[in-house]
Parts: sequence; structure tokens; C-alpha cells
Amino acid sequence: MTAPAVPVCYRHPGRETYVSCTRCGRYICPDCMREASVGFQCPECVALGQRTQRQARTAFGGSRAGRAGYVTISLIALNVIVLLVGAAMSGAGSLFGGIFSGASELHYYGSVVGPDIWVVGNNTYIQAIAGAAHYTGVDNGAVYRLLTSMFIHYGPLHLLMNMWALWVLGRVLEEQLGPWRFAMLYLLSGLGGSVAAALTQPDNLTAGASGAVFGLFAALFITLKRLGRDTSSVVPVIVINLVLTFAVPGISIAGHIGGLLVGTIVGAGLAYAPRDRRTAVQVTVFIGTALVLAMLTAMRVLLN
Repeated sequence: MTAPAVPVCYRHPGRETYVSCTRCGRYICPDCMREASVGFQCPECVALGQRTQRQARTAFGGSRAGRAGYVTISLIALNVIVLLVGAAMSGAGSLFGGIFSGASELHYYGSVVGPDIWVVGNNTYIQAIAGAAHYTGVDNGAVYRLLTSMFIHYGPLHLLMNMWALWVLGRVLEEQLGPWRFAMLYLLSGLGGSVAAALTQPDNLTAGASGAVFGLFAALFITLKRLGRDTSSVVPVIVINLVLTFAVPGISIAGHIGGLLVGTIVGAGLAYAPRDRRTAVQVTVFIGTALVLAMLTAMRVLLN
């Protein structure tokens, strides 16, 4: 009489096993066992269950994709790349402009970077190198500078300060809001700072991620309040940064305040959107904020 064959793992035929998947019944070895509420499951059944199971959402609609912090990392990488590209095109000396030197220093730094896309400013400036190429500003139709100026910094110290704040705030907010909500919050806050500077300080220049960072501070405070968590560690940081904004010469006051206001508006829309129509309300807040900023920009250009 022939002895019954010993079952083997369906993924590893050379391994004998008597454990089977509780869903499909196939035999699985220890390397293929996935612990379930009852018994073990095979990798395919676990993957199938994850695809058919609804993903858990945060209180603001964020998915678990935000835990990886890909948007935060990408924004930091983009800011660093812009600085390095500028240094490569204008020389290493451009990296050491004074961080608190005021508008004239940023005018010089922005001018020598090179291509039109990297030049900062609201008005028309002349490149301070051979060729004396003329670059148009926001008032002359280069509205895109309201966006590109968010990724240009005075130098390594300015960049380091903003990127450290973005790393700390971004990981928390991206996890709670999810990648696309966090990305919209960041971009709208940064644009809010640029537009505010263009409206109130037309003869000065603004650059850097500070406006967006101030918006993240506001949104963090609002989301913590919405969750009923302690905000005592956030408020002093916001107050200190506001004091420095007004006390230190050369800082774009309008840029910081504009980012803070837009971050407050967008953060409130994200945090307090009713759950039954959460995404629709949040998208409406994004679109409405973008339209207001666009109208203010158009008004600034038309009335100049």
C-alpha cells in the first residue's frame, strides 16, 4: 500500500507543509504564511483582501499614502535642485548672498541666476552679467514668477531654515491630509505670500518657501484644534516667527502674512469640511482660493 503524498507549498514545491490557507485552501510554507484573524492566509489572498477592502481615512480625508511623505520629500528636493542649478549657472559665489540683506541683495542674486524662469521680482530687471539681457517681471506679464519665486532662496542658510521647517511640518500634515490635499495647501499658501507681496510691496522682491511654511504653521494649528489636541507647542513658534518677521530688516512681511492668511483659510476648509461631502467642500475651497488669488493678481497687473 502506497503512503499518501506529503503536501507541499504551492509557491515552493520543495517545501513540505501541512498548513493551508484559510481562504483558498492551498498549502503554504512558513515563508508564505500571513497571519489572519483565524489561521493563516497565502500572499495572494492577503493582496486580494487589501484591494477589495476600503482604505481607512483620517479625519480630514487623507489616506495611508501620506505616511510616506513623498510630497514633502519632493518639495525639499525641488528647492535644493533649484539652488544648485542657480549656483551652477552663476558661479558658487551666488550661494553666499546675505540672507537678511534686503531687496537689493535679492535683486542681485535673482538677476545673476541665468534663465528667465529663475529671475525673481515684480518689475523689469536687467541681468548683471555679460549680454545685459532684459527680463520681464510680474507687472509685464511674467505672472509665473509668483510660483517660481517660491523655490528660490538667498543661499544655503535661507534654504536650510525653510527646508527644516518644511520637513517637520510637512510629515505631520501630509500624513493627516494625504498627498494631494497637502500639496494644494502648500502651493496655495506659497502663492498667497507671493500675491500679497506683489500687491503691497511692488518695489520689493520676495522669494523662498517662507510664505508656504507660514501657511503650514496655520494649518497645523487648525488641524490640532479640530482633533482636540494640545496646541501649546505650536503657538509660541508662530508668535516667535511673526515677531522676527516684523523685527528683522529685509524680510518680506507681506509674503509671510499672506501665506499665513491663506494657510488659515485653506486649513479651516480642510479641517471643518462636513464628512458626508468632505471632498467636494475641500475641492471648492481650493478652487475658490485659487480664483481669488488669480483675481488679485489680475487686478495688480491691470492697475499697474
